[in-house]
Formats: sequence, C-alpha cells, structure tokens
Amino acid sequence: MGRRRTPGLYKQGRYWHIDKQIRGRRICESSGECDLTKAEEYLAKRIEEIRQAAIYGVRPKRTFRQAATKYLNQNQHKPRIADQALHLKQLNPYIGDLPIESVHMGTLQAFVKARRGQGIKTKSINLALGTVRHILNLAASEWVDENNLTWLQNSPKIKLLPVTDARKPYPLSWDEQTRLINELPSHLAKMALFKVNTGCREHEVCSLKWEWEIDVPELGTSVFMIPGELVKNREERLVVLNRVAESVIEDVRGQHRKYVFTYRHTPLTKMNNTAWKKARKRAGLEQVRVHDLKHTFGRRLRAAGVSFEDRQDLLGHKSGRITTHYSAAELSNLIEAANRVCERDSRKSPVMVVLRRQAVSS
Repeated sequence: MGRRRTPGLYKQGRYWHIDKQIRGRRICESSGECDLTKAEEYLAKRIEEIRQAAIYGVRPKRTFRQAATKYLNQNQHKPRIADQALHLKQLNPYIGDLPIESVHMGTLQAFVKARRGQGIKTKSINLALGTVRHILNLAASEWVDENNLTWLQNSPKIKLLPVTDARKPYPLSWDEQTRLINELPSHLAKMALFKVNTGCREHEVCSLKWEWEIDVPELGTSVFMIPGELVKNREERLVVLNRVAESVIEDVRGQHRKYVFTYRHTPLTKMNNTAWKKARKRAGLEQVRVHDLKHTFGRRLRAAGVSFEDRQDLLGHKSGRITTHYSAAELSNLIEAANRVCERDSRKSPVMVVLRRQAVSS
C-alpha cells in the first residue's frame, strides 16, 4: 500500500495538479511534476509564497519568461506582436530564467554584446531592449496578482543604446520606383503603390480595413482613419488618397470583406517578405527597404513645396494638434497637396533631384 499523498494534490495524466484552499483562496494549477514528492515540495513552496504575500507583502518569484508569456498572451491583437515575439525569443537564452527583479542593464549586457557580435544594427537591439522595458513597466504598474501586489515593486531603468550606425533613408527616383513596381507581384505592387502615395507604415498597410473608410461626399472621395492603438504615435491616423492611391483602392474593392489588401484572400502580416526581396534584387535595388517608400513620399511632398504642417498630417506624424477632425476645406487642401506627387508626368509634380554619395574606388 502506497503512502498517503498530501491533501490537495491529484494526478491527471502524467502530472500532479493542485486543487486546494489556501488562506481563503482556491488554488487550481499544475505542479509541473510527475513525481509525487517533487509535487509536494512545489505545493509547500506555493503555500509559503501565498503566506508571505498575504502577511508580509512579499512577491512570489516570477521569471522574465513568465512575464514575456503573459505579455504575448495579452497582446495577440497588436500589429507588431510577431516582431516582439521574435525579440523575446532572442532574449530568452540570456534573461528568460532570471527573476524579473534581476533584469536590468547589467544582466542585459550579454545579450547586447552577442547581438553586436552578430553584426546586428543598434536600432534592432534597441527594439528588443524597448520590449523588455515595456514589459517591466507593465509588471511594476499594471499587472496585479491575487494578493493585490504588482508583479514588480519598481521597474529598472532600461536605457536604449546611442545609435551611431543608423542606415540613411533611400528615397526612390521615379525610374527606380517604376523598376521596383514592375518586378513586384500584383498584390505587393498595389500595396507598394498605395504606400508610396500615402506615406503609411508597413503594418498600417497590411492591417488596413474597409470599416476604417469614411466617405466624404462633399469632395466625391473617401479617406481612411486608422485607430490610434495601431499607430506608432498612438494618435488616430488620417490617410488621404491622391489619384494613384484612390485608383489602387478601387482596384482591390470587393476582393475581401474585411481587409483592403490580401493575398489569396488572406491578409498579409508584412510586405518585407521573400517576394519583396526577390523583386528588389531583380530590379537592382537590393538596398531599398519597405520603409523607404514612406521616405519617398515625404521627400516628394517637401520638394513639391507642401507646408510642414500638411506634411505632418499626410505622413501621420505626431503634430500636437488637439483634434483629428477636418473640415471639407482642410481635406481638400490635403488631397490637393497629395496629388502634387502622385505621378511623374503630372505638370504639378516637381522634379526631385536625389543626391547620393557615389563609392569611389581608390
């Protein structure tokens, strides 16, 4: 006859599970152990953690991996969650097993050193560090456990690295744009044309929905209003359509009931995919990134003499204005500005001379 097991433990499949009242709270969770003795040790540890938290306000030990998992589970709907998941996967070997209170710039140095050794740009490293900072801030301010204690008492100061190796923007000439568009598959060509004529960010194009379209009958056109939670600066993003962008929208209208841009009836998560990379190589433009389409739109607006304030609105930059409501006259002005740069042979489109440093062989 086997020994008596500790009350509150039961076996389900391979693992022992807990179902026990502890200080007035019912705890139901897996011990993660197949061995009864180890499961009992885990239960004893959980009982002591709860007692310490209830009496002394001592927080249970949680690893950064637990915090990262919680963050990913809560933010599946966010447009950039796939990129953040990749950053967290890269961070996991360095800080995944550390208690969250032990994650700081000192313990992140091994990650930074390794990434630099792999030739990763500072901006990419900073994106990963920013994700860590955001998670720790949430753990210290918003994540509250059953004892009404935040996961972390204070969030450490995670400083981003100074960027000295940033790649300069590469605005396309009209000839380069034509070469690139001609090499892209149809669905990506439409997305690229829309992007270079609206200044939208990659994830804004990929996630664009028909429900965000707003008719402007006074002007015989429509605009899109992207919700703030999907915009980098957290403000609603007005997307004005010039003639080219409007023609792209009409071309894809009716192809999908929810998303504007799709491939085989499925929305894309990014434009910078294998098809994009192969197309730019065929076009002899391997240096061009998806984000350069936004830079191209911005440079053309400036060359066309569009005012700084109007450029801010057209590019979706944070402007400090207190409203995103526009009159028909204001919208008409923005549409007219966007139309100045919608095609090369338009008499209203100025010639933009792009000066580039040529490599000189010694």
